[in-house]
Amino acid sequence: MKRALALAIALLALTAPVALAHQGNPHYRSVVKTITPATSGLDVTMTNFDDSLLLVNKSGKDITILDYKEQPYAQVLADGTVKVNTASEAYYLNEDRLGETPVPTDLPKTPQWKELSKGGRFEWHDHRSHWMGTGDPPNLKDKNVKTFIDSWKVPVEIDGTKGTIAGTLTWVPLDEGGLPLGAIFAFAALLILLCIAVFIVRRRRSEPAEERKEPVEAW
Repeated sequence: MKRALALAIALLALTAPVALAHQGNPHYRSVVKTITPATSGLDVTMTNFDDSLLLVNKSGKDITILDYKEQPYAQVLADGTVKVNTASEAYYLNEDRLGETPVPTDLPKTPQWKELSKGGRFEWHDHRSHWMGTGDPPNLKDKNVKTFIDSWKVPVEIDGTKGTIAGTLTWVPLDEGGLPLGAIFAFAALLILLCIAVFIVRRRRSEPAEERKEPVEAW
């Protein structure tokens, strides 16, 4: 039982920071406002407050998302094929919220496409659509007041025509009476540990007495 609990704690310690890193910041609202050129069947939304953009392509057209140097980063093709360019710096920079993942120095000059799926959906973390600083934005003077932070744009190509996904980023004060995100994860972790402990105890009780006897140590 002790070993199982120790393993559970270790797994939670490894997975909790990853989960927290992809939750976004509930104080911010990053919202997609326009897609140009306007394209029927193309939908882009923000998930988890300001964390990730989700593009769904049912337009029958090829969509290319451009990286921070306006080079091809990802494609969602007319037939639903989703590909990402592993030669783009964004492939590495988008792995974490602050863009601190090391980028190889010997990236190929031409796109290296890696197919991800055939589902016509691509979700990615884009640093242009959230506040990148570790401190507060300079125009955030009062955290108790809803504050416009910035406008943002992600360049795209729609069937070869250049366009943009454009949106806004806003600070939103929260009800301080609510549970902070860290407390929610701590409570969830506690529930998981309790469930594991109950499962192990019930399993041991259901075993025949002979099987669960433990060796007696010599003194």
